Amino acid sequence: MKKEILFVVLDQYADWEAAYLSSALYMLGQGNYAVKTLSLTKEQICSIGGFHLLPDFAIDSVPADYEALILIGGMSWRNEAARKVKPIVEKCLEAGKVLGGICDAAAFLGTIGVLNNVRHTSNDLNDLKRWAGAAYTGEANYVMKQAVSDRYIVTANGTASLEFAREVLLTLQAAPENKITEWYRFHKLGCYEAAMPKDATSWND
Repeated sequence: MKKEILFVVLDQYADWEAAYLSSALYMLGQGNYAVKTLSLTKEQICSIGGFHLLPDFAIDSVPADYEALILIGGMSWRNEAARKVKPIVEKCLEAGKVLGGICDAAAFLGTIGVLNNVRHTSNDLNDLKRWAGAAYTGEANYVMKQAVSDRYIVTANGTASLEFAREVLLTLQAAPENKITEWYRFHKLGCYEAAMPKDATSWND
């Protein structure tokens, strides 16, 4: 049975922040993973780039059996309605599952107290502190890196789609580390600087 990876996408989500990770789970995951989408309701939403999506699940129908919860950034995380995601995040943490957040979704995790005791990053520390207020006490654990993974929690800034994907893949152990590194370098450096695999299907070996 395939392991489900739940992508939390709100209206006006950043489609590019999900694309590398979702495709890599299929390319590298040896058929072991299924990507599913989750939003506040099952009504159609639209990405920043204009892609329309019908979520697989709403917040009142989250499956109990999944491998990771991935919060994708966008323009709606600062809306009050986004707070409805908090109980799902808390259940994910209680169950010891992998939790990821990128861009404003990473900072959202700070507003609900998730980042206080783990190494983490976001778009900007000062913005995170202003937005989260008293709920955020983790400044000492803030790392100025593109993406950070610590104790099954992965965070990244909005320019780090590839780094975020790499850290989630490594945390999930979705493929051998050398395959993940090869995939990352190829997409990061391009086919003229990175060693091009003889056959891209080798990522599935």
